[in-house]
Amino acid sequence: MINDFGLNYIHMKQFILLLFLTVLSLQSFAQDARESEIRRLENLERESVMKSDSLTLFDKLWSPDMVINAPTNVVGTVQTTKTVLRAGGLKYLSFERNIEKITFFDNVAVVMGGEVVKPQGKQPNAGRVVTRRFTNVWQNSNGMWSIIARHATIIKVE
Repeated sequence: MINDFGLNYIHMKQFILLLFLTVLSLQSFAQDARESEIRRLENLERESVMKSDSLTLFDKLWSPDMVINAPTNVVGTVQTTKTVLRAGGLKYLSFERNIEKITFFDNVAVVMGGEVVKPQGKQPNAGRVVTRRFTNVWQNSNGMWSIIARHATIIKVE
């Protein structure tokens, strides 16, 4: 049977399948681009904490309204974190982050995984290896991603 476009039923099925696969690959590409950007920003955030780079953290990566459930079991804000950072509190000899899952909900990305840090200076557990689970929540506003919430829980100290 030939339709108005001169395509028979078999060719029409092949055309629809090709169209479907094309749309699917475009969605996959968009997802991959966002995931790559979040992974890049997660690494930049980790490096900025290691360097105590408050300019990058406070002006680029952390939302001024960010809320934090810190590994010390204290709920805080970006303001309390600023105070801790400026007092020399976020010092690490090493900081590794393993992202296990990134999920997108419209303009929000939820990042989950594990971290291994070696705190130093005034930090709790200074000089020891601390393993923790983390969740970072990023929001895209006006084309810029920033962390709006963070949760980290210590699961092991060696």
